[in-house]
Formats: sequence, C-alpha cells, structure tokens
Amino acid sequence: MKVSAIVILSLVAGAACAGDSGQQGVQVGDLDRKVEPCNDFFAYANGTWRAQNPIPASMPRWSRRWAAGEANKDQLKILLEAAASAKAQKGSIDQLTGDFYASCMDEARIDRLGVEPLKPQLTEIANVRDNDGLQREIQRLHAMNVSVPFNIYGLSDDRNPNDVIVQVDASGLGLPDRDYYFKTEARFKEARIKYLEHVQKMFELAGYPANDAKAAAQTVMRMETSLAQHSLDNVALRDPKATDHKMTFAQLQQLTPNFGWQQYYATSKLPTGELNVAEPEFLKEVDRQLKATSLADWKTYLSWHLLHSAAPSLSKAFVQEDFAFNSAYLQGAKEMKPRWKQCAESADSQLGEAVGKIYVEKYFPPQAKARVQDMVKNLRLAMGETIEGLQWMSPATKKRALEKLSTFNPKVGYPDKWLDYSAVPISRDSYWNNVVAGRQFNVRDNWSTIGKPLDRDRWGITTPTSDAYYNPLLNEIVFPAGILQPPAFSLAASDAINYGAIGVVIGHEISHGFDDQGAQYDAQGRLKNWWSDADLKAFQTRTACVVKQFDGYFIEPGIHHNGKLVLGESIGDLAGARIAYRALEISRRGKAPLPTIDGFTPEQQFFIAWGQFRGDEIRPEFARSMVQGDPHPIAKYRVIGPLSNLPEFQQAFQCKADAPMVRKASERCEVW
Repeated sequence: MKVSAIVILSLVAGAACAGDSGQQGVQVGDLDRKVEPCNDFFAYANGTWRAQNPIPASMPRWSRRWAAGEANKDQLKILLEAAASAKAQKGSIDQLTGDFYASCMDEARIDRLGVEPLKPQLTEIANVRDNDGLQREIQRLHAMNVSVPFNIYGLSDDRNPNDVIVQVDASGLGLPDRDYYFKTEARFKEARIKYLEHVQKMFELAGYPANDAKAAAQTVMRMETSLAQHSLDNVALRDPKATDHKMTFAQLQQLTPNFGWQQYYATSKLPTGELNVAEPEFLKEVDRQLKATSLADWKTYLSWHLLHSAAPSLSKAFVQEDFAFNSAYLQGAKEMKPRWKQCAESADSQLGEAVGKIYVEKYFPPQAKARVQDMVKNLRLAMGETIEGLQWMSPATKKRALEKLSTFNPKVGYPDKWLDYSAVPISRDSYWNNVVAGRQFNVRDNWSTIGKPLDRDRWGITTPTSDAYYNPLLNEIVFPAGILQPPAFSLAASDAINYGAIGVVIGHEISHGFDDQGAQYDAQGRLKNWWSDADLKAFQTRTACVVKQFDGYFIEPGIHHNGKLVLGESIGDLAGARIAYRALEISRRGKAPLPTIDGFTPEQQFFIAWGQFRGDEIRPEFARSMVQGDPHPIAKYRVIGPLSNLPEFQQAFQCKADAPMVRKASERCEVW
C-alpha cells in the first residue's frame, strides 16, 4: 500500500485439453492424481507440474504464474532489442529504451569502468566538511532515489486523499527489516555476520584497504542497529493509524531541530505545507545521530548505501557480490539471471511507462481488456450481494460498506495517459548514468505531484508487471496487462478457469478494501471509522479466526507464519475465492450451464484453477524470508488456507467432514 499474449498462450496454455467444449479447462497434466484433493489440494492441483519443473537456478520460487511473469521479459527482450537496433529520433521511446538497454548490455564497457561511474558521488560524500554539507548530500541522494537515512515522497493524505502531501518515512537499513538486527535465533545471528562480511567486501571492491573496509562495515552495522531500534516492526507497520502523524512544517522542524528542512525543501522544490511523518521516533533518532555521530561515520554510512543502491548497475564484481548476499544467501537463488533479463527488468524499473506503451501495443489485445472489465463488474456485484447478505453486520454499516464498494475505481491493462520521458538524458555512454537519470526523473515526477490536485489517472505499477494492487487512499484496484495472461487469464479458457484464477485475484484486491487495513478507510479514501462499535467488534472476532489459522501453518519445524502479519492477504484470498465463486454464478444467470471439461465440473475447474495459479515451489531460504517479513503467506497456504474454509470446495469435491481440507464448523473462518 504505503503497492506477448501470443507467446504466453503457446507456452503456458497450449497443454490444456479442450474436451468437447472448445474451451480450455484445467491443466490436466499438472495434477497429481495419486493425491486425494480432499487431503492436500495444493499437491493435487499442481504436484506433477512442480515435480517435472524444478525451480530454475536464478529463481527463489517457481510455478506457471512465475514462469508467465518471466516470459513477459522474453517479450520485453524482443521489443528492447528492436529499439536498440533502430535509428530513432532523440527523445523518442525507441531512442530512450533502446539506448538504455544497449548501455546495460555493454558489459565489456561496464566492467572496464569498474567503480569509476560512481566516483563523482563517492567523492562528493568524501568531501563533506560539516553538518550542512552532510544534509545537502542526503538531499542529493534522495533526488537519485537512494533513501537514506529516511525517505521522502508524495502521497495522498490519509485524512484527505485529494491532497497530495509530503510523506517522511523510515528507511536506511541494509538488512530486510528491523528484526534482523535483534532476533536471537541462529538464522538471524548468521544473517548479521554475513551482512558484515558483505558490506566489507563491497567497500573493498570500491577501493578500501581490507582493514578500513572491515571498520567501515562495523560503523554501518552500529548506525543501522540504532536506527532499527527506533523503527516499527512489520506487524506494527500494518496498522495505518501507527503511521499517521500529520504535522505542520514548523512541527517537523521542532521534531528534528538538528536538520535544516528549509534548505532541503528549497533545493527539492517542495511546498512547505502540511505533511505526514510515518515514524516520529525513528526521525528523532536520525536527529540525535546528526549530533552524536561523527561526520566520518556518517560519510561511511552514506557511502555504503550509495554502493548498496548502485551495485547492480556497476561492474561484474559488484553485481556478483550483491547477488551473493541479497539473492543467493537471503533467497536461495543459485545463479544470476541472464544479463539481458537483468537489463529488461532495469528498463522496466526506470522507464516503466515508455516500456509499457510499446508492450501493450504488441501484446495486449483490446478484447482481453474488455473481458476482464466484464469480470470486474461481476466481482463487484458479487461483493455487493455478499455484503447485503451478511447476518453479522447492521443495516447502517452495510449501507456505508456498499457506498464504499460503489466508489471503487478499477484500472485494467494500461494507463489512459502515459508519462513523457522525452527530456530524460539517456545515451549509450554510461549505464549507471542512465540509471541515475531514470531515477531522478521518477523522483522529480513524484515530488511534482505534491501540493497539486490529485491525478487519479496515475498508476503505481508498470504495465508489463505480473501483479495487481489495491490503493485504499484512492479506492482503486489495478490489474496491469502483465498479469492478464495464462495461467491467470486467457481468452481461450473457460469462464470457470478465468474466474478461478484472475477472478480470485480481482476478488482479492476488492476485498483489500474491507480487510483489517482497508476497512479503516471510508468511501472517500479517508482514514476514518465508518463502523458501528458492535459491527467492528464482530469483524475483529472474524479476523482473529484467520490470525489463529495462519499462526498454525509451519514452513519447517520451529518456523511458522505470523497470522497478524499475513492477515490482510489471507482475508483477501478467503474473500476473493468466495466472491469470485459467486461472480462466476452471476455471469451464468440466464445462460446455459457451463460444460464439464475433461471430466471436471465447472465448480471443480474453478478451484483447480486457483490451485494451479498459486502452485509455487519455493526455496527454503526464501520461505524463511517471507515468513519473517512478507505479508503474503507462502503459496501452499494461500491454496489450502482459504479453500479449507469454503463449503463450496467441500461440495465440489465431495469431501467428507473429517477430511484434512475441511475445517471443523467451529473453526471455520468467514469474514466476507
């Protein structure tokens, strides 16, 4: 929150058997028929596919869904190579994307330059002589999206979403989250040791003598540990009230008297209106360290975060060391992605809407957008019927819930208007300079929204991305073209398949508007209670059931999910499956029944589609990382968890009451 269709069809959906209906049904070859669906539906739905398709060495998890996301990059490769070989006018999309990609692919030049492209910024930091200079350097780093020790960006005001205000957020940690600095289990102690070694190696690559690099790593760890000590943990951060601290510019200056905000704002061209500080205690600690920590230590800390941020864009030695810690150690990946794929991802990251525009022109047909929009309409109808039928909610609260649902803004496929990158200085001379230029454009673009009327046409995700999101402040649900492909969606698939896959995703995002976080925002996107006391208590009792359920899911002995951390996503999956099932029924009203395909009823197809969409095999290192900090459960429990609560699943597969996939009536969770 504060978050080629043609090629894919042949790669992913071509194996489906069409039966006699002419429509594609479930991936029958993926099923593990040795497993009873009522015993372990995750294994049943996709066990054979996972056994036959081991996780690629460069990936932390793998499924048809992740394969489709990686195949998007095959399509980007075609587009970017064509742009790189074209004779394009300066400032055109082909020139920008082509030169960016070409500079990234010129590994010989990048390796020859080593750390040289970073020297101007490192020298700037080294030449800082006083506290004022230090603060100017922090502003320069922020302008190139190096968010240290805090982050500043424009976002809608929690209390009046039509106002875009400055948000000051905690940042500046190199480990995944604050708990890595303090937890005493062996895996966290090891992570701290590995991190110190990693920081030292990076400083050595930048030219530091070994002893100096070791001392620098200790300085970084000491400063980050102090900052982490004053940071909120992942569970606390899920409560929007915990990060709602609106104040005036004068109050910000009073909160942090050692930081010169007037100079920062003037240089950044930010309006000095009201703002929000997400974590005041963190910012107080930054202010304390500005006075108590030596200038030399601050320069070491800033140099590290510049190196950390730039490493993937530098020579092979930096890229490999960055991979060794962040991907291999923390996530379990065995090798780096091929260079072309790294470059495609980088182009999408820095020039996202330029890349996205050429992507949808070639790979996203209008009829796909129209069909998904029709599905969204039916999902909203299903959510409305669900709300109206609730026995535990009073009529007054139902009315406000339905009002909120009516204001949802669905975005499908791609933006109605695209960002203009034509003035971004992209050339083939320096890949790092191109990354900086892209970052600076994106930061300026975001900062330019502050203090201006809210632009609801903006997107918070790039078009080729295989993901979706809900924004409670704008009350919008967003589904880019990158996810609207098999196994999530296909024009050739039966309605049962599409509603069981992308339909559940759509329902998931709609229900985020009514999960433990989203339910705190009203129809206008304001952080404002719209519940009666009795209804809110009933809602919290129901969400507590989900917390308890997911607390009981272990990924290995001694390590289990944190139900409070994954609550919002788990409510989303549970409600998403329920309302998508109802939406499928709505779509058939007045029409002939859907066909049985390959021996599977439409109801069975629906649930198998969800099991196959979420069929991730995951590396143990990445599973441990997710359990620690990711608000999403691992895929196995995103399948087993919600479906075991649904009587519709039990009926579809004729499961006995004592089957493992059927929760006891007294333990069954139902929120929406």
